[in-house]
Amino acid sequence: MPTIPSTEAPLPEPEPHHHRQVAESFGSDPERYDRTRPRYPDALVQRITASSPGRDVLDVGLGTGIVARQFHAAGCTVLGVEPDSRMVEWARQRGLEVEVATFEAWEPAGRTFDAVVSGQTWHWVDPVIGAAKAAEVLRPGGRVAVFWNVEQPPPELATAVAAIYRRMMPDSPLARQWAASGSDGYSVLADRAADGMRQAGAFGTPERWRFDWERSYTRDEWLDVLPTQGCLTRIPPARLAEVLAEIGAAVDAIGGGFTAGYTTTAVTAIRASTA
Repeated sequence: MPTIPSTEAPLPEPEPHHHRQVAESFGSDPERYDRTRPRYPDALVQRITASSPGRDVLDVGLGTGIVARQFHAAGCTVLGVEPDSRMVEWARQRGLEVEVATFEAWEPAGRTFDAVVSGQTWHWVDPVIGAAKAAEVLRPGGRVAVFWNVEQPPPELATAVAAIYRRMMPDSPLARQWAASGSDGYSVLADRAADGMRQAGAFGTPERWRFDWERSYTRDEWLDVLPTQGCLTRIPPARLAEVLAEIGAAVDAIGGGFTAGYTTTAVTAIRASTA
């Protein structure tokens, strides 16, 4: 059986899942979020479905349904769990089945699945409690797969934007994030996810999968994406406009557009047999 830890156990700080106000800020503009956020490689979806025992999928942190729609297109039946009621309403209006709850508090009511997936959201879930909950609802041989898109803008743009954030939002972690390699922070999140799967005591050895790809942006396309990112979803509109104007000038300085490298990194494991 999966090992579900006491919720009273202290966890080291800082960890994203302790910051619910940020986790539930993305629904402020679901239309923009759905329109601008990048999708995930078809090869990832195909690999998950091909290595799962069936096509019943639970999408943790469904959001507007970006991941769910990709799995629907691959022939899966998808149920979503999402704590933000604004995101839920958006997804339901587009025909998706989703229940309002954090994953830790969600009640499966005896339902089981062939795969539990989470795109760009697992860091908002307690990694140990979440892994244990995934093990609880997975059929034997079922797969948990949590994954993130990590963008790598050109170095000269990253340096310029980091300087803008240091000057205009000195208390925000954005400057540090842009100054570092984009994959570094996500490596920490992936490590936590893998550790949670190990601690749940119900999975085989976690694996890391990697998919590299690119996407080109015009200045306006990039400025359309930025307000959907965590630290920018919660600042006053006037201040956001000032920050975006500065970043827009930085994009103009490198030619008005750029190609970002992306890495989709996944942490995945198989539910051990209960026999």
